[in-house]
Amino acid sequence: MIVTTTNTVEGHTIGQYLRIVSGETVAGINMFKDIGAGFRNITGGRSSAYEGEILQARETALKEMVDRALEMGAHGIVGVDVDYESLGQGGMVMVSATGTAVTFQ
Repeated sequence: MIVTTTNTVEGHTIGQYLRIVSGETVAGINMFKDIGAGFRNITGGRSSAYEGEILQARETALKEMVDRALEMGAHGIVGVDVDYESLGQGGMVMVSATGTAVTFQ
């Protein structure tokens, strides 16, 4: 399946716009990752634990969106947008992916 942030796909003509599809996931960051990130905040550098959680959450949200588009017979998803939102006291992050499911001629 073609998934793109653009509104068109080069070499393909959109035959039908089916509907908006989305995928969401909420990832919790555990206490030990919080401690590690706190040390990184003091000493500088990247928090690979947080980055890993965000990467996994994004991939889960995108997969969920694609699965929903496939269920309705879509060939692709255009105009994809990925959003990140901190929930609660910062211990959880919500990732949502949204786009328009389409068929190609």
